[in-house]
Amino acid sequence: MATNTAIPTLDGGGTIPAYVAEPEGTPRGAIIVQQEIFGVDEGIRHKADQWAAKGYLAVAPDTFWRQQPGIELSPYIEAEMQAALDHMAAHDFDLGMQDIEAVIHWIRREKQVAKVGFVGFCMGGKIAYMAAARTDIDASVGYYGVMIDQMLGEKHAIAKPLMLHIPTANHFVDAAARQAMHDGLDDHPKVTLHDYEGLDHGFAAEIGARRDEAGAQLADGRTEAFFAQHIG
Repeated sequence: MATNTAIPTLDGGGTIPAYVAEPEGTPRGAIIVQQEIFGVDEGIRHKADQWAAKGYLAVAPDTFWRQQPGIELSPYIEAEMQAALDHMAAHDFDLGMQDIEAVIHWIRREKQVAKVGFVGFCMGGKIAYMAAARTDIDASVGYYGVMIDQMLGEKHAIAKPLMLHIPTANHFVDAAARQAMHDGLDDHPKVTLHDYEGLDHGFAAEIGARRDEAGAQLADGRTEAFFAQHIG
């Protein structure tokens, strides 16, 4: 994995590997790009580079660094897909949120960028919801987040804007879970939900056959406008 930065943990007991893409000139804001279960792979690095090209400081932390730093796995190879699922199952999401807080602090203190956004995919979509509920992130976006329906009890803590992209044919999130998300969040003043009819999990992936070009461009356009409004 092409990490190029090490970010101190909150307790100072370790460092979080991260891929950082710097914009030209003064950043208009910062975007934390949260990986899927496959690591900070080529696709995630490309997303970070795209945000940097738009004028943002982009930071993609390695979520599984405590288990196995630097993994890059493929959703198209069965053994690697299973390994990715195993990493997610073993991940301590509460401890991981402390790492997200450490990244936010590093961006604001060390990089001197005040406004910070967060965009996550798959498992990262869940973490986007958690970041909105548990940190002071300025705006968050989740793509095809998993298990959000199980965390609706935290919705009262969401004080900053959150956008969720929900494909209606997501084979990891069934119709009941999607309905629970709508029932729980449609009337939340800080949350915006967008459905993508007939699209599946991973439709906005940068690489591979999962990508749906029209759906990805629609969702990414909404995300870019959202961050332009709330981050800068």
